[in-house]
Amino acid sequence: MRILLASPRGFCAGVDRAIEIVDLALQRADRLVFVRHEIVHNRHVVDGLRDKGATFIEDPEDVPEGAVLIYSAHGVSPAIRERAESRQLETIDATCPLVTKVHNEVHRMVSLGFEIVMIGHQGHVEVEGTMGQAPASMYLVETVDDVSTLEVRNPERLGCVTQTTLSVDDTRDVMLALAGRFPQIVLPKRDDICYATQNRQDAVKELASHADLVLVVGAPASSNSNRLVEVASRLGVRSFLIQTAEDVDPDWLKDVDCVGITAGASTPDILVQGVIEHLSELAGGHAILDSLPEVDEGVRFKLPRELREA
Repeated sequence: MRILLASPRGFCAGVDRAIEIVDLALQRADRLVFVRHEIVHNRHVVDGLRDKGATFIEDPEDVPEGAVLIYSAHGVSPAIRERAESRQLETIDATCPLVTKVHNEVHRMVSLGFEIVMIGHQGHVEVEGTMGQAPASMYLVETVDDVSTLEVRNPERLGCVTQTTLSVDDTRDVMLALAGRFPQIVLPKRDDICYATQNRQDAVKELASHADLVLVVGAPASSNSNRLVEVASRLGVRSFLIQTAEDVDPDWLKDVDCVGITAGASTPDILVQGVIEHLSELAGGHAILDSLPEVDEGVRFKLPRELREA
């Protein structure tokens, strides 16, 4: 059996930065560290940080005075920030810079008198944070059908942003529907789409052209991991989302010559390595490990100023 690894896969620059922020805050050890929501959507990462002393909460009211509150990579609404400020908490912002870019675009368009359509998934924490930037001026759509029933106040002053964990492919049909129904809508530029989401989906397309089975290592709550499964499935390849090696069903491997493996943007490589080892054991030690050509995304985001200075 051949095991073929996708590239790129796993941690993106925004996730790397968020985890490093929590680690550095814990190392200061001068006060308790709380994180609003899971820092990234991966149980292994969250449990590891919890073991080091981080406490994960949803409501700033649950943070005691004098503690540090870190905002997760998904971003938060101004209402959450105001509640933290009212308690005079020290806050550190681990929001992915690409999510912050979307928030800034929302503020810019609203200042110009635009309403905004957001393409994203209802209930996702990133969507809640972005919609919260201008709740009176934003509409959420998930599907083409949502566009057909959307009513706005002024179709001539309408913009659009997207959830960063959706790729160009994920949003194409919805954007076409928006442009058809609202010809003057200002759609996002291609470089507003998260590079990591698009790159990982492109890698899965390549993986699916070689593999009989695709395993995506990621969390059920991870939007980008779920999209990777969908991409491979749409190409006619059996695909499953797994959290660890223990989730691999040996029956999946029957008549499989090549297993493709990739990982969501919040999945640590140690989990991927565990899946590789498990597959090798199931193959009786006769698995051949191979990889698509390595891709260096060349992206690294700066830490917040307060941590750089410290």
